[in-house]
Amino acid sequence: MIQLDGSSGEGGGALVRVALALSALTGQEFKVTNIRANRPEPGLKAQHLEAINALKQICKAETNDIKLGTTELYFKPGKIKRGIYEIDIGTAGSISLVLQALILPCLFAPGKVTLKIKGGTCGKWQASVYYLQNVLLPHLHRFAEKIELKILKPGYYPQGGGEISLEISPKIRLMDFPEVSSFLTELNSKTSKIKLLEQGKLEQIRGIVNLSSELESKEVGERVKAAAESSLKKFNVPVNIRVEYAHSLGPGGELVLWGIFSQHGKVDPDNPIILGSDALLERNKSSEQVGKEAAEKLAKEIEAGKVVDEHLLDQLIPFMGLLPSSEISAKEVSSHAQTNIHIVEQFLPVKFKVLNGKISVQSQ
Repeated sequence: MIQLDGSSGEGGGALVRVALALSALTGQEFKVTNIRANRPEPGLKAQHLEAINALKQICKAETNDIKLGTTELYFKPGKIKRGIYEIDIGTAGSISLVLQALILPCLFAPGKVTLKIKGGTCGKWQASVYYLQNVLLPHLHRFAEKIELKILKPGYYPQGGGEISLEISPKIRLMDFPEVSSFLTELNSKTSKIKLLEQGKLEQIRGIVNLSSELESKEVGERVKAAAESSLKKFNVPVNIRVEYAHSLGPGGELVLWGIFSQHGKVDPDNPIILGSDALLERNKSSEQVGKEAAEKLAKEIEAGKVVDEHLLDQLIPFMGLLPSSEISAKEVSSHAQTNIHIVEQFLPVKFKVLNGKISVQSQ
């Protein structure tokens, strides 16, 4: 059984989520102690509980008794199943963080998996579901016949109430192989490696301002959009930001931006270069500040000349572990990313190398 110390490295919830995903895929049981020991409120949060409960359904996992604040988890997975799974976080807990534990095993299920999740669609210290839809998922099409995220309703802190539906139709099914090693061999022979090394040429910038409907009368979304567009003019490329108002349980909103790059005159469908950024509407922050903040964050990523932003780096590492010889270039390798690398190396026969912002992975 794999033993993990939740206080090691970055010491947050990512360690648990990545371990859950890889355990469900590989069938290896694990035990983690000191969960989120480096956080003000240690232990499992609502999104961790719901990810674990979902995996109890998806792969018939067994665990010790867990609740909010539990600091020790034993997890023993069974076989992954196809099906429709409904998950309600019950708070503004992050839908994106729940998906970090679920997407990877569901990509290799015996058939179509549909995840219907209620919770928060954006918030501090997490990637927006719009970011997942437009920056992460284009990289995961290599693994699936179809992977489609629909955002049905936004949900903002603290009430939540957002809703998404993620549909995954696997291309390679884990159940078709006698053991995980032969599955990984087949996956590597049939799937393009993750190669994200050169930024290429910026072709366009896209974005979405999504807000609660009570902000429409003050034209908050339009003001956010105008400020972002003004800050991004210097790049001399088309900027297309749409504004969407929707009914939600409480006020809130965000701006998500992404820049799309070409390599040798075309966008690579297997390895698209997409840099993302975001900014939240918050009390005492003007609409103009929100637009400018997201635009400046994206500008820094573009001007650094790298090809993977911080959020994407964290999320791609487990998928790189499935495809040795993958390599990417990032502005910096965060403690989050270092922790994810450590966990992947516990579950898969691979070794990562980090040098000057370049991350590569090889078979062990």
